Amino acid sequence: MQIHQSAEDYLETILMLSQRMGRVRSIDVVNELGYTKASVSIAMKKLRENGYIAVDGEGNLTLLEPGREIAERIYSRHRLLTHFFVQLGVDETVAAEDACKAEHILSEQTLQKIREYALLHDAQDSVKGE
Repeated sequence: MQIHQSAEDYLETILMLSQRMGRVRSIDVVNELGYTKASVSIAMKKLRENGYIAVDGEGNLTLLEPGREIAERIYSRHRLLTHFFVQLGVDETVAAEDACKAEHILSEQTLQKIREYALLHDAQDSVKGE
């Protein structure tokens, strides 16, 4: 199933917040992303209806397996790209912002080549003692 970039961002945010805070509610997503409560509410409803998240009686959000798979894939891409951009000398804040944009559009082939390059660069740095 094709999923939009905005839905990927919401799922990734829920994953990151759950790792950081444990329980996640819609208001946490609002605060993290800076979106309106109404926008987040509509998005959470769509994610729930499409089987990506569950919401319990207290408003806690839980990633269901399809949502978790997407969130972990996107977050993995985000971490790789941020690391790669920092290796290139990009400021960490800018690198994270750029990674957020690029994580959705790069092909698996390109990401694999970036991964290989980054691992090679890391290995060379560790040999040099950096």
